[in-house]
Amino acid sequence: MKTLYIECSMGAAGDMLTAALIELLPDPDAFIERLNKMGIPGVRFIKESSEKCGIRGTHITVTVNGETEIPSQVVHDHDHAHAHVRVRARRQEHTHDHGHTHTHTHTHTHSHSALDDIKRIIEGLHVPDKVKSDAIAVYSIIAEAEGHAHGAHVSEIHFHEVGTMDAIADVSAVCLLMNELSPDETVVSPVHVGSGFVRCAHGILPVPAPATAHILRDVPIYGGRIKGELCTPTGAALLKHFASRFGDMPQMRTEHIGYGMGTMDFEAANCVRAFLGESEDRRDGVIELSCNLDDMTPEELGFAFERLFEGGALDVWAVPAVMKKSRPATVLAVLCRECDRDKMLGLIFAHTSTIGVRENVFARYVLDRRTETLDTPYGEVRVKTSEGYGVTRRKIEYEDIARIAKEKSLSISAARALIDELL
Repeated sequence: MKTLYIECSMGAAGDMLTAALIELLPDPDAFIERLNKMGIPGVRFIKESSEKCGIRGTHITVTVNGETEIPSQVVHDHDHAHAHVRVRARRQEHTHDHGHTHTHTHTHTHSHSALDDIKRIIEGLHVPDKVKSDAIAVYSIIAEAEGHAHGAHVSEIHFHEVGTMDAIADVSAVCLLMNELSPDETVVSPVHVGSGFVRCAHGILPVPAPATAHILRDVPIYGGRIKGELCTPTGAALLKHFASRFGDMPQMRTEHIGYGMGTMDFEAANCVRAFLGESEDRRDGVIELSCNLDDMTPEELGFAFERLFEGGALDVWAVPAVMKKSRPATVLAVLCRECDRDKMLGLIFAHTSTIGVRENVFARYVLDRRTETLDTPYGEVRVKTSEGYGVTRRKIEYEDIARIAKEKSLSISAARALIDELL
């Protein structure tokens, strides 16, 4: 299984993730040209070599109209009683994703962009649709976290104009790189968030900053002796979106290693490391959410099943039970990935009558799976192949077998036998 492991022992920022992932490619310089042709207004990516604590890696600089944004400790002359919440989705207007912490103080006025404006910019980029949808999803995570931190609705969150282009560059670059690398599994280490306090336009905030802390809920994080903000909201959102799971490095045969360097120097090498290789460990983390229901009709329960599967549940099932007062009931169980917990909880509460949900966390071992479409005398037939642990299994898609059975007036077993003869 093609596995990507991202080591965040010095946190994570958009530019550092870009630099680490680009080192995994056979021709990083050619990919830089692709980034510069995405179509982000005024943005240019610059790749350069960097060294931290004797380790060589790549540093990525993003310029906007020829200038590099350094918004550390920037003070904007906004009236904060204004109806709109002026919030930057990158290092809380005090740092930026190019190396953790800078000092640069000035006062000026900038225009801002709402989330819908950012979505329109992303939709206009010259990248695959999958990259656009990933980038919009990452930005939505950031906006939701900023809104939560400031007690505002997502529609009230506005992003600093120059910082918007810089952040869109980071987010889009990582999304394009992940699309290019296409790992089967992305494992992320526990995230070092730093410690101490940081100054921003809203005052002095603790590390991790509120938006970052909100994004990293349910993610293993830790602080330490290093003072400063090591993980940015942008970096946190990218990790949260792409991680299949968080944990230790799996057993893997590493083929490529990338080092993405920050700007600042610390006592430890300021970098993100990315490992790409083949893994035999087919374990991932899954969550089982369950609840007891004694006042829903079968139709209502069936509708809930449909919504949960549409929402991304790995599996949904129901088991008959007897509750208090000898009431017949149903135990509803939903299996999902950790990153989908909140979405599944929302769907369960929205489409069932429960007022409480239980959670169990499990490790799951799976076979590698792929689906092939075969041309047969009976039309196209999808065949699922599962492999691993010395086992290979092939299974014909039920809907295709059922179609053939209906068209040929055969039983399911007879229709399956027709296709088995062709395999």
